[in-house]
Amino acid sequence: MKILVVDDEQDICEILQYNLETEGFEVTTANSAEEALELPLQEFGLILLDVMMGEMSGFQMARKLKNNHDTAHIPIIFITAMDGEDDLVKGLNIGADDYIAKPLSMKEVKARVRAVLRRSTSLPARNQATTSHELSYEGISLDLNAKTATLDGEALVFTKLEFELLSFLLQHPNKVFAREDLLKHCWPQDVMVLDRTVDVNITRLRKKIGRYGKQIKTRVGYGYCFEK
Repeated sequence: MKILVVDDEQDICEILQYNLETEGFEVTTANSAEEALELPLQEFGLILLDVMMGEMSGFQMARKLKNNHDTAHIPIIFITAMDGEDDLVKGLNIGADDYIAKPLSMKEVKARVRAVLRRSTSLPARNQATTSHELSYEGISLDLNAKTATLDGEALVFTKLEFELLSFLLQHPNKVFAREDLLKHCWPQDVMVLDRTVDVNITRLRKKIGRYGKQIKTRVGYGYCFEK
């Protein structure tokens, strides 16, 4: 698990980094919100964020993260010397998952980090929740729940087999499947069909997805794959 510590006090960054790394976490530090925002934030599983920093406060950085689809799901623990109820409420309203007051107790920090991570991993991440039933490649988008597909925002009309074929291939990009594999995964098991049936449906599918039809590759002697 990768954790980001953002605090303008270098000593606090070093103390937190040392103690969290002894717990098995991979820790990165930043001494300002501006420095932190230059990092690939979507890679972190938790952010410990000081409230009172230079030009950009921890509150301001948190708002940026929560307003960005790619980082909105990352849990945040605020670290601050402020202990007023209004500040606590403000932080929680922004979307903070917890609040730790300075001076820091490393025992408390570790306990709160563990608790927040347990809560965040017991539920699907927000970004996953919105994408777990969707597949896409550039202009193609499939909704696996609604069984609908679009090309550049326009609805595509598929047969059930065509939809199952495309969704299966998109879920396994660049992997070659023999006709027998596609029959096994995409056709009803109680229906007797010929290998040639796969070829016919692949041809129809290629035509329906327009310029992306060329992404469905034929590997002579092996089968088909969707090449990204």
